[in-house]
Amino acid sequence: MALKKREKQFLLFAAVAVAVLAFDQLYYTPQSRKIARLKEELKAVEGKAEEFQVLAATSQGLEAEIGRLEAGKRGLEAYTLGPEGLKAFLRHLGEESQRLQMKIVSLNPETAPSQTDLEKGDPRPYRRVQLRVVLRTRFHSLWEYLKCIEGLPFLVRVNRLQVEREEKVHPLLKATLVLTVYLLPREGKERG
Repeated sequence: MALKKREKQFLLFAAVAVAVLAFDQLYYTPQSRKIARLKEELKAVEGKAEEFQVLAATSQGLEAEIGRLEAGKRGLEAYTLGPEGLKAFLRHLGEESQRLQMKIVSLNPETAPSQTDLEKGDPRPYRRVQLRVVLRTRFHSLWEYLKCIEGLPFLVRVNRLQVEREEKVHPLLKATLVLTVYLLPREGKERG
């Protein structure tokens, strides 16, 4: 049985079509899928690498920020009263009031830390003490007293200042100051 030229060409085209289809199904499509999967894995690895670079830069920035904050804390400790500093501060207030001919009517702690706060272990490296000071003075002496407090080499904040004219004692004023003094903890109570 002899095939005609047209049948031979048809069989040749059919064989080429089957070969192309077999090539596509057996080699090209699996390779394309493998390449697409590898590209996705490559993108995932590149994404992880970028995250690590950002994390490394962030960690370096955080280390620098921590160093800056620790240096600031050391600087703050230089301006904070030590364990015996409150007594010295109160002595200084008394001496300045005598020098300026002022009368301290009362000197009371405004708020005292509760025992539970002390037991819980406050996370701050300092303790805040508020003092309420009531004075009888002249206006100029009060101004000099406040300048003296401002010039102290440690942190003292005037939270409130109230000045009233007393009718009983005409030239004198009644001044109420609420001061906040920052204290470092005692050596035995420091946290590590």
